[in-house]
Amino acid sequence: MNQAHLDLVFLWHMHQPDFRDHATGEYVQPWVYLHAIKDYTDMAAHLENHPGVKAVLNFTPVLLDQLEDYADQFASGTLRDPLLRLLGHPDLYRLDASEREMVLSRCFKANHHKMVQPYPAYRRLWDFFVLTQQPGSAGESYLSAQYLGDLLTWYHLAWLGETVRRRDPVVPQLQAKAQGFSHADRMQLLELIGREVSGVMPRYRKLAEAGRIELTTTPGHHPIGPLLISFESAREAEPSMPLPKSQQYPGGRTRAAAHIAAASRSHTARFGGPPRGMWPAEGAISQPFVDLLAEGGCEWIASGEGVLVNSLRKGDAALPARADYLYHPYRLSGGRAAVTGFFRDDRLSDLIGFEYSKWHGKDATAHFIGELEAILEANTEGARQVVSVILDGENAWEYYPYNAYYFLDELYARLEAHPRIRTCTFADCLDAHRQATPLPSLVAGSWVYGNLATWIGSADKNRAWDLLCAAKQSFDLVAASGRLTAEELALATGQLADCEASDWFWWFGDYNPGSVVAQFDQLFRLKLAHLYRLLKLPVPTELDVVVSRGGGQTEMHGAMRRAS
Repeated sequence: MNQAHLDLVFLWHMHQPDFRDHATGEYVQPWVYLHAIKDYTDMAAHLENHPGVKAVLNFTPVLLDQLEDYADQFASGTLRDPLLRLLGHPDLYRLDASEREMVLSRCFKANHHKMVQPYPAYRRLWDFFVLTQQPGSAGESYLSAQYLGDLLTWYHLAWLGETVRRRDPVVPQLQAKAQGFSHADRMQLLELIGREVSGVMPRYRKLAEAGRIELTTTPGHHPIGPLLISFESAREAEPSMPLPKSQQYPGGRTRAAAHIAAASRSHTARFGGPPRGMWPAEGAISQPFVDLLAEGGCEWIASGEGVLVNSLRKGDAALPARADYLYHPYRLSGGRAAVTGFFRDDRLSDLIGFEYSKWHGKDATAHFIGELEAILEANTEGARQVVSVILDGENAWEYYPYNAYYFLDELYARLEAHPRIRTCTFADCLDAHRQATPLPSLVAGSWVYGNLATWIGSADKNRAWDLLCAAKQSFDLVAASGRLTAEELALATGQLADCEASDWFWWFGDYNPGSVVAQFDQLFRLKLAHLYRLLKLPVPTELDVVVSRGGGQTEMHGAMRRAS
């Protein structure tokens, strides 16, 4: 009888780009605190409730910066997020037109099937709003201050994690009231949000100190490292890929190394020591970038199955059976150092990310366990396998009933009790001295389709790179001139890192929803403009021109993508 055992590593990746306008200190979008009160709280609670489950939790430095900034806002009472200020506004009758517009345009941004329709009072608010949009009606002038207060309240109630609504008595009290919320009601909710946001990282820190999770990070502001180093890396997986007019990103290798170093410093300052491994942004790796990660002290990295497949097929080599190549670590050459690479099971990861939300929680769990057991049964040699399930830990759950409460609770309970499946971390795998197979060569790519086309290649993505390259050239000239003080140069360098984030390029493209593309397009150009101002240079008129308009309809509104 097959007695093989299997190690299962969950890596839950938490990331939001910097939504602050650093010229004003104001937040442009509320997604950091909304995901904090819904997803980061729930994911911590499920791990707290299942002490037999281990996982890797990846928090990007730029996300941690913002979580700490929100905690500071609540502690000081000075809110720099306009939507939170509106929630706590003492007199909604006095809102100006732009504030009313913000409430109405933002407070229905949620999965309507799972987050609006289940609540009759919230659904009625939506129905009223739809009526105001009818031709010939008096429109939004009919929507009173009380309506706005109820809408603000229900929006934030809907965004609360399922574990929060089951734990905190404020939530059922407000839900039972349903309408006519007072300023005192809204302040109760605002205080709850402050407690939850401020408590997120202490909870994960406690789990890590207990050895329950491995905390890890991503280079700096989440850039696509291979592209910073060389645009040509995009052609390793896609030889005909159109590239930007700029031949390369100026000083890209130095900038990639700076993001790695910044992440290590951030992790050390926050968690008492450097990370043992990193999840490169979007699992995007190339050999030169791996060299930098190894030199930066990384013991392990992870990427997508497609990258491994492309690398094994290099030179028209025959691809072994999937079970023979996917479920063990690889040794990736790292110049003077070396690093262990783990590769994502794309199918299992995408089942959680995209498919199980449509299933009953127990059925989804049974299917997932069955898939793992099939991998076990196919292991005739008995070597201990490592299955890596890596995905976004925040965007998938709003498509599940109850924010995936029943699915995750059942899944963790079944895994705790399974005699042959052990949840562990990548650090555990290293400590067990698991033998790593040398990977002869590496083809640059990411977890999305195994290539880098999500961030380069289309006309608008390439134009964005050219705008960034021009800004970097200006940065280099000003930095070399000595015209900036040390403090001014540090501010400009931080703004440059913000502009180098992957997120702007992710959203550019005609396949993404136009309304979302417009938000990221405006924010990217705003950030570049602020960089020029910090350099004491005029803002180029090119930044007045829209980079990308979008217009498509993608699964999950473009926030997540399947691996293939």
